[in-house]
Amino acid sequence: MDVTSCGILFPGQGAQNVGMGRWLCETYPVAKELFAEAGDVLGYDLADLCQNGPAEKLDATEFSQPALFTVGIAAARVLSQQHPERVANVTATAGLSLGEYTAVCFADGLDFADALRLVQRRGQAMQAAADAVQSGMASVIGMDLEKLQSLCDQVRGEDEVLRPANLLCPGNIAVSGHLSAIQRLQPAAVEAGAMKVVPLSVAGAFHTSLMEPAVESLTQALAEMPIRETRIPVYSNVDAAPHQSAEEIRALLSRQVTQPVMWEASIRRMIDDGIQGFLEAGTGRVLRGTLKRIERKIPTDGFGDE
Repeated sequence: MDVTSCGILFPGQGAQNVGMGRWLCETYPVAKELFAEAGDVLGYDLADLCQNGPAEKLDATEFSQPALFTVGIAAARVLSQQHPERVANVTATAGLSLGEYTAVCFADGLDFADALRLVQRRGQAMQAAADAVQSGMASVIGMDLEKLQSLCDQVRGEDEVLRPANLLCPGNIAVSGHLSAIQRLQPAAVEAGAMKVVPLSVAGAFHTSLMEPAVESLTQALAEMPIRETRIPVYSNVDAAPHQSAEEIRALLSRQVTQPVMWEASIRRMIDDGIQGFLEAGTGRVLRGTLKRIERKIPTDGFGDE
């Protein structure tokens, strides 16, 4: 990918898979050492969980978030070591939901161990909030935002939460809310013209008011954590704008867990601001898929899976 201004992107929850990180750890000592450090911080063998599962445990929010964060940073460190010329062209970063923490760490706003502790706290708080109510998320394929919002309003019960939560790309928007409301939305969306509705592998209604119980714990953890001004802009999920100020990033990360993810708007803003191509670091190809739906001609590449 021959560009002089590149954006590096980090995936969020749902991208996890058993086996992730194996190639990095088996091939590059720097990745193996990072996973060992992560295990010391977390108090369990993260490398073994990532590489061998079981999938049910890896999919749990309190484990998947530290796992995805560590794989993303491991991929970025290997990339920096093996291909410094590519990293030298990275002038901005963003991450999808949990991936925004990876982006802040990559941009030197947080030290690895501090960021990992923060991510662990976030995952635990979100898992607890999810356990308190039957809720979840689902991707609605082939429906525009206005029509989907109207449909959510129609099928949502009086005391239920249901709203578009991850605005990923044209024709792919994730809704989040009470499971009962999502179950009613599935046939209604297909009848209204959606291609399909796909339940997501997440524990609860992330990026809605149902995550409010997690905010207090997360805000406290953020307040205690030393965050620095970042060396490159981090585009926030909350407002799709670039930020480098430590206090702005701290406030936005606190708000992020209950606010919709403005992913498409973030990518379009990055392109408008001069980003010529994107690199997805970590596991999977989800973000590259969204990029092709947002701007088909933009060059993309990935690093992290063999």
